[in-house]
Amino acid sequence: MKDIMLKIIGKQFTNENPEEQMEFITEGKLFERNGSTYLIYDESDFSGFPGCKTSLKLKDDTVRMKRLGKDVGYGLEIEFKKGHRFFTKYETPYGVIDMEVLTNSVENNLSPEGRGNIDIDYHVSLGGMAEGRNELKIEVS
Repeated sequence: MKDIMLKIIGKQFTNENPEEQMEFITEGKLFERNGSTYLIYDESDFSGFPGCKTSLKLKDDTVRMKRLGKDVGYGLEIEFKKGHRFFTKYETPYGVIDMEVLTNSVENNLSPEGRGNIDIDYHVSLGGMAEGRNELKIEVS
């Protein structure tokens, strides 16, 4: 297991214009298992998910994200793969919401040493209550 630094930038778009941007830097871990690369880090107050742990599983052209925070009532698992639609349940402290994700693009440019970036562009719908386009950029060093 290797110590890493992650810079995570999330953008939400409305009509192709960035509406909101979140950026934070955190420490994490990187390891390989069964042909997949894993990145694990703790969320912060700034990310909006305090008390949660997030893991990213990178394999080929797919990124699977799991976010767990049992003590704070969060749970989420999403799979990002270009052109694929993924349906899931988003557990929040206020209840469970149906979530649908359509991935526009996934770029995994991590080197074998675990340096580089991951870029994900996707559309999300939260139970028909909110819809939008998001970008997630993760820089690993």
